[in-house]
Amino acid sequence: MERRMMKSKIHRATVTESNLDYEGSITIDSHLMEKSNIIPYEQVDIYNVTSGERFTTYAIKGDKHSGVICINGAAAHKAKKGDMIIIVTYASFTEAELVSFKPAKVYVDSQNKIKDAPVLRAAV
Repeated sequence: MERRMMKSKIHRATVTESNLDYEGSITIDSHLMEKSNIIPYEQVDIYNVTSGERFTTYAIKGDKHSGVICINGAAAHKAKKGDMIIIVTYASFTEAELVSFKPAKVYVDSQNKIKDAPVLRAAV
């Protein structure tokens, strides 16, 4: 049996621009793509924390360390400059692969620079 699991995410990125006149996709800082294990043209799901919108597109490389997160094409109607989003990929894994699997989770600040993962505390 295979299970569909979150492979990677960029958590709470800030949209830096939206470009309605582009053919489609999301442009992501290539450094963030590397760290989150997202490759060019890979399908990504976008969860807009600001508006509640959810949509699927594909990733393209932006300039390294630029912090760019640009929503392109028709999806520009679903996320605007300043919106906070979560970018997620999924993959199928066998039970054997899941024994050692760990998703890539990248947490960013308001300028889309990588920061430390938040410390989660158990509920009391």
